[in-house]
Amino acid sequence: MSVWIGIDLGTQSVRAMAVDGSGQVLGAASRALTSHRDGPRHEQDPEQWWEELAAATREALAGVPASRIAGVAVDATSGTVLLTDGHGDPLTPALMYDDRRATEEVERVNVVGARVWERLGYQRMQPNWALPKLLWLLRAEGRPAPQHTASRAGTQAAQGGGSRTESQAAQGGSSRAESQAARRGGGRAEVRLAHQSDFVNRRLVGTEVATDLSNALKTGVDLIDERWPYDVLDALGVPAEVLPDVVRPGSVLGVVCAAAAEATGLPEGTPVIAGTTDGCAAQLGAGALRPGSWNSVLGTTLVLKGVTEELIHDPLGVVYSHRAPDGSWLPGGASSTGAGVLARDLPGRDLAALSRQATARYGTGEGGTDFLPITYPLVSRGERFPFAAPEAEGFTLGEPADDVERYVAILRGAAFVERLCFDYLDLLGAPVDGEIILTGGATRSAYWNQLRADVLGRPVTLRENAEPALGMALLAASATTGPATSWTGTPGDTAAVTTVSGGGMVRTRAVIDPSGAELHEPYLRFIAELEDRGWLPTAAADHARERTAR
Repeated sequence: MSVWIGIDLGTQSVRAMAVDGSGQVLGAASRALTSHRDGPRHEQDPEQWWEELAAATREALAGVPASRIAGVAVDATSGTVLLTDGHGDPLTPALMYDDRRATEEVERVNVVGARVWERLGYQRMQPNWALPKLLWLLRAEGRPAPQHTASRAGTQAAQGGGSRTESQAAQGGSSRAESQAARRGGGRAEVRLAHQSDFVNRRLVGTEVATDLSNALKTGVDLIDERWPYDVLDALGVPAEVLPDVVRPGSVLGVVCAAAAEATGLPEGTPVIAGTTDGCAAQLGAGALRPGSWNSVLGTTLVLKGVTEELIHDPLGVVYSHRAPDGSWLPGGASSTGAGVLARDLPGRDLAALSRQATARYGTGEGGTDFLPITYPLVSRGERFPFAAPEAEGFTLGEPADDVERYVAILRGAAFVERLCFDYLDLLGAPVDGEIILTGGATRSAYWNQLRADVLGRPVTLRENAEPALGMALLAASATTGPATSWTGTPGDTAAVTTVSGGGMVRTRAVIDPSGAELHEPYLRFIAELEDRGWLPTAAADHARERTAR
């Protein structure tokens, strides 16, 4: 049986995992990474990524026969970028996903690219997105755009601004790579943009590689036409030669070169597959693959990711969509609330013991507990999803009598925010009637799992393993076992991802049904408080009330 390698290049560590077609993990290893933080600055050393990735991969493969290894894919943090030279060696430190120094640049980005960002559904960029940080890096390095890039808008206009398919047809069926090379005029810059995954993929392959649409989202790639918006980038002074080609996740980038094989233990010639961001990798690992299904990840903060057939447009700009390998859409949002508040508000407490005490005191359901306090569990000031409120701060309705009530208040508030996220997604027209898969550290609490099912009024699914590295192993398997990849298995596509996951690589641990507990009153009280404070728009609050009354 073949084995696929998934690599999760995160913030705190890099993790490599070898998985077979039944979902069995044959080997796994992690190595720590070092961050350098100072106020809005957050940097890492790209060379450390490669060194630790190679070490983790070699350890994970120690007991795996080389003849069984069929492919490898890498995910990485969303919006992390650096500049490299023409050989792929770093010219700058990596600006991590939450580096927020590009405050001046983002204003210009949002003015120049307004129409494109609106068309793509997310309305505006934030300072920590990759495109503002690219401008910041180019300015900091003193590298202005070459003179010949001024013709970029005219070049695109001459192409008629058509879709990828139209463009290729006009060029006599040339490949996407050839098309993008032609747009660059055949020139090559001494400076390249590299997303986090691009940097290590180039080391794996040994030559220049394309970036994937998922990691390129926050750099401004046009996910509808699947190409860079050269007119916008030209107006911003970004040299076209700096940009990598773009491909869909699941595309084959190349094969492992001899030097990388020696460093990592991966067999030379192993296919290297274009991956995704870490959030999309976790969604894939969770098996949220079909339209209407959602992966709700509750860890330090809450993140929701789902699948839709059509692009979702959000007037608030708190929901944005990635593109799936089969062309469908992966909308999602990240809240600033979550389990991180537990460690802050209950320092040193045994959370597992509090969960057991909560179950013993209130039962698995919450009938007759409308009186219990509710905490809005903001990890830090400001909310990002399901509404945008930079001034938002945490609060508690009621007075917890002890640590058990304080614990339950936090859990209730997080569950109510999760419910509000689904209510808002429903308001936007996103399908929310599919499977809801819970992952993240919060799933260790049986009490919390049941509470979330009760608040949602829906069965929720728990997976045995939903790590991002598993998602990348699954994507690598899908790319090497069929002629095409597919996220949803829509008619006419080869449903490789769905088939592989259905074959056992994604395993269900439990399905939790609602207990019948009535939680409408405290939920609506929580909604009213958010609205009264001026944070939750009335339209969203009204829709939550209407949906609760159904």
